[in-house]
Amino acid sequence: ESGEAKAAAPSSYTPDFRADLVKGIGDVKRIIADGGALILDARAKGRFNGTAPEPRPGLPSGHMPGAKSVPFNELLNADFTMKDAAALRARFAAAGADGATPIVTSCGTGVTACILALGLKQAGLGDAAIYDGSWTEWAGRPETQKEKNS
Repeated sequence: ESGEAKAAAPSSYTPDFRADLVKGIGDVKRIIADGGALILDARAKGRFNGTAPEPRPGLPSGHMPGAKSVPFNELLNADFTMKDAAALRARFAAAGADGATPIVTSCGTGVTACILALGLKQAGLGDAAIYDGSWTEWAGRPETQKEKNS
C-alpha cells in the first residue's frame, strides 16, 4: 500500500495476566534444585557458554545449571519473521523440549525470552513461563551457581 495511513478504529484491549507464567528467582532456584521444568536461554551461544562477555559491565557470562541454549535469532527467518511451526518444533526438540515438560525461558533481561515463549506457542508446544529477572538477576547474585561450557 502507499499513500496516507488509514486511522485505526478505536478499540479496547483487556489483558489476561497469568501470574503462573512469570517466574522469579526463587521459582528458578526450586526448578534447578528439584527439576520439573526445562530452562531455555535465548542469549547468544558465546554469552551462554561463558566465552563472550556480557554487555553489562561486571556481570559474568555463563548460564544457570541445567539450562539449554536456544539463541532467539535461530527462531527467525532472514526477514525477522518467525520460522514455520515445523522448523520451530525441530529446534526446540534439539534442546529437549518435548511438549510435556514445562518450560521456563530466560535471556539477559527478560525481553528476548519472550521470543522463545512465542516460538514455543507457535510450534504447538504450549505456554512457557518467563523468568523475568533472567541472567542479569541470576548472575548478579553471589549465591547462585553459574556454569560455563568449555
